[in-house]
Amino acid sequence: MPYPSPPRSPSGPRRRTLLASVAGAALLVGCSAGSEDSDGGTGGSPSLAERARARAARDSEGLVERYDAVLAAHPALAVLVGPLRAEAVRHVEAFGGGTSGPSAAPTGAPSTTSGAPEAGAASPSPSASPSAAVPVNEWDALAELAAAERALADLRTKTLLGLPGELARLLASVAAAGAAHAYLLTEGAK
Repeated sequence: MPYPSPPRSPSGPRRRTLLASVAGAALLVGCSAGSEDSDGGTGGSPSLAERARARAARDSEGLVERYDAVLAAHPALAVLVGPLRAEAVRHVEAFGGGTSGPSAAPTGAPSTTSGAPEAGAASPSPSASPSAAVPVNEWDALAELAAAERALADLRTKTLLGLPGELARLLASVAAAGAAHAYLLTEGAK
């Protein structure tokens, strides 16, 4: 006798969709890993990897700034949002960027980026303009954070193909974490 299916939520990704996207990202990483070394030796230009790493760090820094703005506007969300912000800070560090540490409390003003913006950077990232007004409603603020996480995870998944193995694996891992954060934020907004 089959078990009845749980009711499906009309918003946000389902667990199966989330797992499928993680599996797809892992397959893409396996295809792009090739025989290059950790510096991107044979397949791609090291400057391409450096630019991708710097962009990923800036995107994560922008996400941390969004988290800070939401926490400043809605301190009651700290239980849900605080651990996800701490993960975003770890992502910045993993990509070699610098921002306020995970133990630093958000100040209400967006944190400053330690690195200078790259000249000729590509189009603005999904995490751009974190200083935009935070919605007054907590649920809307969570939904906005979820949308930013989802957009950044999608961008990172699309970026994987042309990168050397180690960086592609890191980007895939962080993209999967971002998709999970989007899911948690969407569920938290209910």
